[in-house]
Amino acid sequence: MSESLPEPNMPNWGGGAKCGACEKTVYHAEEIQCNSRSFHKTCFICMTCRKGLDSTTVAAHESEIYCKSCYGKKYGPKGYGPKAPRPSSANSNPNKFAQKFGSTDRCPRCTKAVYAAEKIMGAGKAWHKTCFRCLLCGKSLESTTVTDKDGELYCKVCYAKNFGPKGRGLGNLGVVEEND
Repeated sequence: MSESLPEPNMPNWGGGAKCGACEKTVYHAEEIQCNSRSFHKTCFICMTCRKGLDSTTVAAHESEIYCKSCYGKKYGPKGYGPKAPRPSSANSNPNKFAQKFGSTDRCPRCTKAVYAAEKIMGAGKAWHKTCFRCLLCGKSLESTTVTDKDGELYCKVCYAKNFGPKGRGLGNLGVVEEND
C-alpha cells in the first residue's frame, strides 16, 4: 500500500506560514511578524550585522529587515555612517564627527561605541539595549525597573536585597519583646 500525499487544495493542519528569511514553515509558537511577514525567532536578525532583533530594534525596508543602526547606514541621509568623508577642517576637532553621530559614548558594560539608534540612558551613561541589564541577575531593564548604584545597573529586587535597609522593624521577625 503506497502512502499518498495530500491534495494541493487541502488545508495544512498544524503547519504555518513560510519564514521570510529561511523559507521554512513557521509554527505559531515560534513566530514573529513584521510587515505582514512571518519569521522564526532565530531568523529575526539584521541582514547586515546579524544581531537579533525585536519589535523595538527592527527597521524594515521592503522585504529586508535591519537593526536601526545598519538601516540608518544603508538608507539614512547621505553622509551617515563610518564611510562619510570628513572635511580637512575636522582635524581641528577630531571628535566633531564622532559627537555628531554618537560614537563618542562608550557602553560601560561592554566598552564598545554606542550609537544613537541603540542608545539607552541609565545612571547618567549611554548603554546598548542588550547591555541594559541587572548586573547581578542579568534581567533586562527598562526606565521603570532600573535602579543604579555607583554607576552600575540593578533591577529593583536585586538592589533591595543587596543595598536596601536592614535591621529591626523592617519586616524582620527578629524583634523580641520582653515580658515583665
